[in-house]
Amino acid sequence: MRYFCLICDYDGTIAHDGRCAPSTVEALKKVRASGRKLILATGRQLEELQEVFPDYAIFDRIVAENGAVLYRPSSKDWKVLAAAPPPEFVDELRRRGVQPLAVGRCIVATWHPFETVVLEVIREQGLELQVIFNKNAVMVLPSGVNKASGLQVALNELRLSPHNSVGVGDAENDHVFLSTCECSVAVANALPALKDRADLVTNGSHGAGVEELIEKLLAEDLASVAPRLKRHQILLGHTEHDGDFCVDPYESRLIVAGPSGGGKSTTVAAIVERLVENKYQVCLFDPEGDYDEFEQFVTLGGPQRVPGTSEILEVLDTMDHSLSINLLGVPLADRPAMFMSLLSRIQELRAKTGRPHWIIIDEAHHLLPAALESASLTIPKELSTFALVTVHPDQVARAILSSTNGVIAIGSDPAKVIAQFSAGAGKDLHPNGLPEPPREAGEVIAWWFCETQQPVKVKVEPAKAELRRHRRKYEAGELGEDKSFYFRGPEGKLNLRAQNMKMFAQLAEGVDEDTWTHHLRQGDYSRWLRDAVKDAGIAEELAKIEQNSLLKPSESRTQILDAIRKHYTAPA
Repeated sequence: MRYFCLICDYDGTIAHDGRCAPSTVEALKKVRASGRKLILATGRQLEELQEVFPDYAIFDRIVAENGAVLYRPSSKDWKVLAAAPPPEFVDELRRRGVQPLAVGRCIVATWHPFETVVLEVIREQGLELQVIFNKNAVMVLPSGVNKASGLQVALNELRLSPHNSVGVGDAENDHVFLSTCECSVAVANALPALKDRADLVTNGSHGAGVEELIEKLLAEDLASVAPRLKRHQILLGHTEHDGDFCVDPYESRLIVAGPSGGGKSTTVAAIVERLVENKYQVCLFDPEGDYDEFEQFVTLGGPQRVPGTSEILEVLDTMDHSLSINLLGVPLADRPAMFMSLLSRIQELRAKTGRPHWIIIDEAHHLLPAALESASLTIPKELSTFALVTVHPDQVARAILSSTNGVIAIGSDPAKVIAQFSAGAGKDLHPNGLPEPPREAGEVIAWWFCETQQPVKVKVEPAKAELRRHRRKYEAGELGEDKSFYFRGPEGKLNLRAQNMKMFAQLAEGVDEDTWTHHLRQGDYSRWLRDAVKDAGIAEELAKIEQNSLLKPSESRTQILDAIRKHYTAPA
């Protein structure tokens, strides 16, 4: 389910001439019965609303006074979200004959044409107040207070995101809150400017239009409206013809696959950064600690610490944070079972709130191995909106591979990547010609194979913040034995382990010339940087040094150590 909350304006939307029809009330009750939440957003004062709308308690929250007051019908308590109007301001309006004049806990309201008087008094008294229009109604509130600000408080209390909300309104003061909703709807009687910006305009007016919307919401979760929501798409990069290639924030089921050091993490980082910037919540499973330094995440877990289920759910419950779950402290053999246990709890949260919006599974061939099919563990069939990241797309469990709808192939041989994925997924994929293989850093082949037979080459728009690839860990931390570099020499008599970059530099300076040259000629230094450290940039730099047969051993040693120290360590 995409939409967990319906947000309605009152006057001119669910109400006509101040009254809500019984059929509209019944339709709203059906929304509640479906498990969704209801929020009412109105410019009216709370007591006035309760008088004209006796069925107000069908709503889970009421945002009154155009965002300044929050009311909880179930407990009958309210919360003021802004400052009261200055008494001297109200007195001056009355002295100047502004009538009618309604004064609430925070709002001051009147009608056209008294907005000119209101603005004059605000200017003369030097007040930080704003004037908001609702057709002919004129409302005065503290700056920054509007329906959107009040709704954010209401949604936070309900643990729901605007991305899982549908909003419907009719007038100027609905613009701001509708723009924050994933899907914005205008009833047929709405102002033309509002209808122009809405994702959907109903055929019916007032309550009849809301009933029409509710019928569509309950029948199909507004799936037919999804193609119109282009404003939410997440940019991946640009095609060869300068077009944008985008990822839909809902129901994208991606696999990002290719060789180590090819740019998978760079691609994922670009997607994640834009998702988080647009306030979509991301949960990333990180078996190798590759995203510890990514500033967009709260990170739990590490080499010496296994993250707890309760703390993971606590972070995700806050809604303001995206999360990286570091599984380095979990033995490799135990990771699939722990992952499945955590995934089931996260899926429970998703079923209640729609969050986290994205689940990203790095090293998917470890966490969801093909052997999982025969185990007692089961992959949830309802898993939606995810990205699998892997070196071995043919070694990921078919149950989840077969549910994907898009592939991003990394590296110089996209045909091989797509063939491996196709075999692993049990799909018979035959692209209508592949573009030229990527030749520049940041180029990928992207293909929504459920929509088109034509893959495209995309130049990934890089993330603004550099993903530093857990640099502290590689510089001075304790890498696992499988990630360490070993100086063994031409006859294998040595077994000198470099568990980080500083130790590598120290050992490299001390080993004999034969040992150094042995590893140099085999390309071991660049291979380690590319495959274990996953730093394609410096690996390429080291490979050029390794391939330069004109360099003396001492010269190659100096150049390689200089390159590593430039990126990772301070000079000794």
